[in-house]
Amino acid sequence: MKKITVVSDTHGNASAIQKLFPIFAESDMIIHLGDTSSDGQIIRREFPDKTCLLNGNCDLSKLGEDELIIKVEDIKIFACHGDKYGVKRGYDNIAYKAEEEGCKVALFGHTHAPIEKTVGQITLFNPGTLRRYATNTYLYLVVTGDKATGKICTLI
Repeated sequence: MKKITVVSDTHGNASAIQKLFPIFAESDMIIHLGDTSSDGQIIRREFPDKTCLLNGNCDLSKLGEDELIIKVEDIKIFACHGDKYGVKRGYDNIAYKAEEEGCKVALFGHTHAPIEKTVGQITLFNPGTLRRYATNTYLYLVVTGDKATGKICTLI
């Protein structure tokens, strides 16, 4: 069993990131899906061996990857910010890309709206946003063998 904490669209809200440190500490992996990947540096400094950073459309300093395919236990996960797949207009493009890459799960941000949705055989997750003046949400994803179970959590 692997525990993954996924955040996105932090937009400079370092205090929200720091509130998640206890959860990051118990996680096997941490993924920041961009906007702003420089905020992800706060996470990477504290948890260097288990942090993955992705670039978003607002990231002037490209400190991460544009896309990642991550093998966790017996499944592959596709991760990106989501803007290049038009996720504000629909989810077919990102689901198709994940399927094309042999992934069962796709992680993305960009919309600031948390979702869990299945398109075809792909489970899509958007952790929402940790930006200031918004309901702060993140994704807690557990992978056991070839199954992934996620929960959108609200940061209090």
